[in-house]
Amino acid sequence: MGRTADAIAEGVAIATAAARLAVKNHILIGTIAENGVFDTDKYVADAREALRAMAEESEEVERNLTELRKRARGRHSDPSGTHDYRDRDVRNLRRRAKQSHGVATKLRDMMQDEAALRVIVEEAREGAWADVRHNLDRRLRVEGMRPDQDPDYERMREARMQALRLVDLQALSSLQRAKAKRKKKQKAAEEDD
Repeated sequence: MGRTADAIAEGVAIATAAARLAVKNHILIGTIAENGVFDTDKYVADAREALRAMAEESEEVERNLTELRKRARGRHSDPSGTHDYRDRDVRNLRRRAKQSHGVATKLRDMMQDEAALRVIVEEAREGAWADVRHNLDRRLRVEGMRPDQDPDYERMREARMQALRLVDLQALSSLQRAKAKRKKKQKAAEEDD
């Protein structure tokens, strides 16, 4: 493969990874935060939308590079900054625009490929499950640890008890007061009716 093909493949890989991450976040929010049910078809639509956004971004980059190339043509003075292109940069700008066009085209093709979209969704689902599994495992190890398994138990016990008194019990007390206040308001509102 040539430099352009390699750059296009790398751009598509990066965009696909970004789409997978976006879908993974949608899965985590939809199934955990919103108590939803995993629906592959819904997330296929999310994957398609993520790829569309990446394709549009690549197309915008292509337009910008084309405009920069047009302005650079025929300019032979020294540049005044990093993005002040000159005639000698025209070839590189054309290649970069071609690469951006290639990435956008491949992403648009992927948007129409149901199998490719389902692969993104499945990889995102696996990533979401790995995150959940890792968090559960970490919490169970820390919160479920018994004193005889923790070499620092005695040393950290006083700090944990102080945190319980100053943070957890205070928060619980505040929560109980707020709950009692809400009940009192609700009862007063019911009596007024």
